[in-house]
Amino acid sequence: MMAVNFVFLATAASCMLLTFVYGQQAPIQLDNICLGCICEASSGCNQTLACDGDVCGPFRITWAFWSDAGKPTLNGEPSTNAGAYPRCANDAFCAGAIIQGYMQKFAKDCNGDKVIDCKDFARIHRLGAYGCHGGLDTKYENAFNSCLRTYG
Repeated sequence: MMAVNFVFLATAASCMLLTFVYGQQAPIQLDNICLGCICEASSGCNQTLACDGDVCGPFRITWAFWSDAGKPTLNGEPSTNAGAYPRCANDAFCAGAIIQGYMQKFAKDCNGDKVIDCKDFARIHRLGAYGCHGGLDTKYENAFNSCLRTYG
């Protein structure tokens, strides 16, 4: 099941074309493997997940995370439309845009290796931009690392 979900997400991420411009900083782009492994660690990349409490979709995205990411929307609908957040977070393509936008805004070296890479993005996704130096829960960390070993 992991391979099927991963292939689906990798295909979805491949179809996204995102451009972020913040001053002279080069855009941050998560590759398909990174997006897939974050998705796998978040929910087993379960594409059928909808909203449950304050999290939505296979990446388990909150409204605040979506907002910090610039409020991307499905098919360019206004972000002020009722339901714009869950429609985007529950769609693999749009959820990938949320992750990309968040990382563009908050990318940093969380693990102290002086490189900003997928391991940092996984930490930022799970722990937030300001808590990414903290410890990951075992289930998420193991799923993420297993995915990276398998596909990375």
